[in-house]
Parts: sequence; C-alpha cells; structure tokens
Amino acid sequence: MNLFTKFIKAIKQFNLVKNDDNIAIGLSGGKDSLFLVDLFSQLQKTTMFDLKVCAIMVDMFNGKYKFDEIQKFCDSRNITLHIIKTQIYDILFEYRQEKNPCSLCSKLRKGQLVTTAKELNCNKIALGHHADDLVETFFMSLMFEGRLSTFKPKTYLSRQDITQIRPMIYISEDSIINFTKDFPIFVNPCPADKHTKREEVKKAINEIEKISDKFREYTLKAILDETRHQNFFENR
Repeated sequence: MNLFTKFIKAIKQFNLVKNDDNIAIGLSGGKDSLFLVDLFSQLQKTTMFDLKVCAIMVDMFNGKYKFDEIQKFCDSRNITLHIIKTQIYDILFEYRQEKNPCSLCSKLRKGQLVTTAKELNCNKIALGHHADDLVETFFMSLMFEGRLSTFKPKTYLSRQDITQIRPMIYISEDSIINFTKDFPIFVNPCPADKHTKREEVKKAINEIEKISDKFREYTLKAILDETRHQNFFENR
C-alpha cells in the first residue's frame, strides 16, 4: 500500500474530510507537516472531494528566520501559505526561562493556529502526526500517567468550534523520512528539541523492536482495530 493510499484509508475510515471543507494544515516546516502539504496537494488533484486547503505556519521566532524555500514548496503544490509571526520563543526562553517548555509551547502554537484558522473561515485543522506519534503517545500515557490512551484521528474542539484531524496515522515515520529527503525541511533551533520525554519513549520502543521487529506495527494495529480503538482515544 503506497503512502497516499494510507492517507486516503485514514480519511475514509475516520471520516476526516468531506465536500466543502475548508482545511488549514498546521505547518511547522518539519518533514511531517511538509509531507502533509504534499498529500493534500495530491488529494486536490483528484475528484474525491471539493474542498479548500491552505497552510498556516506559526513562526515562533518573530521573523528571525527566512522561510522562502518553504514558501516555494507550498506554491509548487498550489497550497496558499500564511506565516504568522509570534514571540513564542522569547516568551518561553527569555521572559519565563522555562526548563520544560514543550507543553506550554504546544499550547501557545496551537492557540495561534486555531485563531488564524478561524480568521480564515476554516472548519478543520490538519496536523502531521503519523503512526509512530500515535504509538509513542500511547506509551507516554501508560508510562508517565498510568493510562491507556492516545490522540484521536478526529477531534471536535467545542470551545473553538473547529475540528482537528490527523490523516497520517497509518504512515510510518521511516517512510516519511525516505519520501522527504529533498524537501526544504526547517531544522528546529529550539534547545529542547530531541531532549523530551517523547524522545526517551522513542528510544525505548527502538530497544523493544530489537526483540520484536513488528512491535510498532502490532501496537498500531491493536489501537486502530475498529472494534477496540474507542477505548484508547482521548480528546487531544
């Protein structure tokens, strides 16, 4: 099954996209969100749905970095890009001097993403979380919270009146890495990057896969099995 087919499988199984949707892709500049732009560009070339798609990039660094190559990438896929300058990095590391900034950073970026999407009259936000993210979130909940849970493929955010979708949950990180080698990936300069609990869980799963090489695959299958998956999903 190719990657676009896996993308469509998630869309159909969880009813993520419908006609007349106005979808904003949350674009960080990393490989996952760039690949999501590429997938939606392919989707727009089909006749499956009549929809509008744009990309929103929340610039944490208030214009310090140039995103010209990412702009060209989106233009080449006929996806309109909106870059929103913010002072999130300064708030986290200069003013608050956060030692564990990831949770607050995520909330601030998501808040700006939702606000901008609503201003653009979007009814859905698409996020670039993939199969490995779903599995890692499951084990993070188990190991650090004592709960069997992970994020939903589709979540209605009632306070904001917008729906959040994750259409790449059947696509592995390795396959995204292989596909995006020539993409203009923005390397995150955040000092907390690669030094998180998620990264520790990723390493732990890699160790388990030395014993069971299909550990990720089987865990994903168990979570997404249509007869059981509602037991694991939470509004995240």
